[in-house]
Amino acid sequence: MSDNSALTPQEVADILKIAKNTVYELIKRGELNSYRVGRKVRVDSKDVEEYKNKTKSLKSNTQQTTIVKDQWRTPFSSEELPKSSSFVICGQDIMLDILSRYLQMHPNGVQTLRSYVGSYNGLYNLYLGNVQMATAHLWDGDTGQYNIPFVRRMLPGTSSVIIHLACRLQGFYVLKGNPKGITGWEDMKRKDITIINREKGSGTRVLLDEHLRLLGISSKNIKGYERESTSHLAIASTVARGGADIGIGNEKSCMQVNGIEFIPLQTERYELVIKKEDIQSPPFQAVLEILRSQEFRMELEGIGGYDLSEIGKIIAET
Repeated sequence: MSDNSALTPQEVADILKIAKNTVYELIKRGELNSYRVGRKVRVDSKDVEEYKNKTKSLKSNTQQTTIVKDQWRTPFSSEELPKSSSFVICGQDIMLDILSRYLQMHPNGVQTLRSYVGSYNGLYNLYLGNVQMATAHLWDGDTGQYNIPFVRRMLPGTSSVIIHLACRLQGFYVLKGNPKGITGWEDMKRKDITIINREKGSGTRVLLDEHLRLLGISSKNIKGYERESTSHLAIASTVARGGADIGIGNEKSCMQVNGIEFIPLQTERYELVIKKEDIQSPPFQAVLEILRSQEFRMELEGIGGYDLSEIGKIIAET
């Protein structure tokens, strides 16, 4: 990046590997400098670099509730890890940013750091003790279940609790009007289809790979399979500008991009995973109280795109 290049909020989100809505939150809180060109928001690349450098040097007693680290991949290096007293929540959905804000204000709450990694990497780091909470939407093709089989495999010898957050629709993003007549997973066999993929470790990538496995489709025969993007919005944007015929993501994100049609495929379960030994401690009890509160639920309903009928319910103990 040149020092004076102007970036759109979506380009900033792609660089930091966060949601575009989080970029707007950072701008609103004054943590990331921006300016307007007419009605459009722009951010200088040098300000993005300054923000990244600033968050790298933050101490555990900072007043900032969100830390974005573009290096956070599994496993964390010792230099990248927050201090052991930090309370870290893994996951990419904006509801976790809202949960962090509520948790900071709760009488029994705690300052919260956010790690924007996918489901697989989040569970792995929960097992290692690097984070306190991880979210997951991992579908197991053999059982048809979400999350429980993965938690049992990835947290061996560790008793854990799975708490339901929301159900979300997952499906294909295609151009408006669906010019190629795409209907489902079998279309991945077609030679005239190009996709844009999510990164390894994300729940969406696992969903695709499980369906390909069950259908006996080799990823080597799919155009665009190796091309990755790290957010639903970036995936939808790629399809909208003709960079791919199919992207996979949730319905909520698709609604924010013009020129995109959504083909629903299945309802996914988005859930929170914690170690059972922690659940009685005050911050974790505060999380349960927040999730079950009317105020928190109403804020999520205002955003839309969630089925919250079971929010806060303990689904399983492993």
